[in-house]
Amino acid sequence: MTTPPSARRVDCLEEILTTYHRYGHAHYGESVSELEHALQCATFALRAGEPAVLIAACLLHDYGHLRHGLGEDCADRGIDAGHESIGAAALAPHFQPALVAGVALHVEAKRYLCFAEPEHLARLSPASSQSLRLQGGPHDAAAARAFLAHPHSALALRVRRYDELGKVPGMTTPSLDAFRDVLLAALRPERDAAVAQS
Repeated sequence: MTTPPSARRVDCLEEILTTYHRYGHAHYGESVSELEHALQCATFALRAGEPAVLIAACLLHDYGHLRHGLGEDCADRGIDAGHESIGAAALAPHFQPALVAGVALHVEAKRYLCFAEPEHLARLSPASSQSLRLQGGPHDAAAARAFLAHPHSALALRVRRYDELGKVPGMTTPSLDAFRDVLLAALRPERDAAVAQS
């Protein structure tokens, strides 16, 4: 029998879903909103049969964009909001380390792919090219080796590839609420979450 999630864990999910409903209309330079982008990335991962933790990482990888408070035009003003760190820090007390790493490393995964695969760099959208410059540009060989040494680099690379796919104007996806069970499956075990909160 499955134990129902505690009220605290339900509150965590409700806060995330509310944040997307409240601020997900923002665009940050892309042709889709933040909510549309999140749902598209997660949908591509779902269709590919990825595990729940990776689907949830795809859904939440840009969560920090909704929390930094610097405005949709921060990149135009030459500001790197560090959204990957902001999002990872907010999610770390609640979600499995693999998901948090996927969020924290998805920018480094982009930088790695732009170093390792020139075609990836050539396919970047204008907004993604702009943010890449602010994020430090493509890796050099040493940075690439350091990234690959991270235990969750492979997951982060998968998140990044779905990230690049999720920019399709008008694409039909499941609703945000349809991913609730995926998010629940990606939560830390109750005991681990209590330790992370202390």
